[in-house]
Amino acid sequence: MRNYRNHLHILFKRSVTRISFAVLFVVLGLSSTALADVVSEWNATATTVIVTNEKRAAGAAIVDAAYMHAAMYDAINGINPRFSQFAVVPSHVVAGSSEAAAGAAAAYTVLVHLFPNQKPFLDEKYAQSLAQIPDDQSKTDGIALGTEVAEKFIKLRAGDGWNAPVSITPGNGPGAWQPTSGTPVTPWMAYMRPFALETSSQFRASGPPTLDSDQWSNDYNETKSFGSLNGSARTPEQTVIGLFYTEHTGAQYARIFRDFAAQQGLSLSDNARLFAMLYVAGADSLIAGWDSKYYFAFWRPITAIRAGDTDGNPNTVGNPNWTPLAGTPGHPEYPAAHGCVTAAFAETLRSFFDTKKVTISLTSTVTGTTRTFNSTDDLIKEIIDARVFGGMHYRSSVVHGTVLGKKVAHFVTSRYFQPLN
Repeated sequence: MRNYRNHLHILFKRSVTRISFAVLFVVLGLSSTALADVVSEWNATATTVIVTNEKRAAGAAIVDAAYMHAAMYDAINGINPRFSQFAVVPSHVVAGSSEAAAGAAAAYTVLVHLFPNQKPFLDEKYAQSLAQIPDDQSKTDGIALGTEVAEKFIKLRAGDGWNAPVSITPGNGPGAWQPTSGTPVTPWMAYMRPFALETSSQFRASGPPTLDSDQWSNDYNETKSFGSLNGSARTPEQTVIGLFYTEHTGAQYARIFRDFAAQQGLSLSDNARLFAMLYVAGADSLIAGWDSKYYFAFWRPITAIRAGDTDGNPNTVGNPNWTPLAGTPGHPEYPAAHGCVTAAFAETLRSFFDTKKVTISLTSTVTGTTRTFNSTDDLIKEIIDARVFGGMHYRSSVVHGTVLGKKVAHFVTSRYFQPLN
């Protein structure tokens, strides 16, 4: 059985860009349900808690999930270490401890700590999760180890700035960000201690173009033309792309990752590593992105285009009635958050599989469509176009965001989660 699983893993990894996983699963008589594990199970539970019940903002939701997946990884990997521990090494490991029980206990402990009001719901999910594991000493030892790892991880993260109260004073005038949707969204993320980066400003973006530059007028006019709700230059396909990624990012990518993971045939420990890498890199890309956002505090298209005649650039003509295709998020424009996090996810997949040729299908509840990519570069390229077509960003902002996201992911994946041999 062990040789069969190893053979299956190699087969999937080598053929990720050449074979339809759906067809292969039919041939082998397997299903995504059969391959479901505690990592994906708790990812779904966390999404319900964070997005549905707590109604956390998109960026915060990915940061929240990173706490859980980092702890799950250290608990599961700590039993039979194949890779370096991320933050916590268990004090004592009993041979044969249940990895599934350790993962469930770590996930439960972290989520209850972050969201104590969700304890009744989490108690129920925890009981259901543990009921799938045989009642024996292995389960008991796994629970003890997972709980210990989570508690130590929580202690390490104490005072890291998560959800801390932060007061923001928006600017005014040309170039300055002015909130368009009430209270600024999650400003605490700009000052939070990252999970893996040395500081939140380690990869601070280079900055938006100056308002008197050709780059600024080019960015301005492209978004004005292609990102408008009415009278846009977009094709129907470009409109779909512009709306596709407007689903809640935390919920959308969580679902995509679970579907993707189910197709890979990975072991539980490999799945724990994949999700931890994705969420730690994703969270740190957003923390770094928020640092840049509030450092530069650059204005959104909805503000700039309506006041285009005030920026001193003769090539930017204002339109006081301009409205973007998609809603404008409540945080500064530069750099684009989706550029940061999508590039971080894409670069992490490239690192995990050691190739850019990774086939992944993305779905959207907004458009009801599926978009399939055969390369991580293609995914990054589309997110750049998507945020321009949506009218909430300028091209330079998304490009700079993807650069930041790739730098963060490279830093994370080259220094953490490394093979021990």
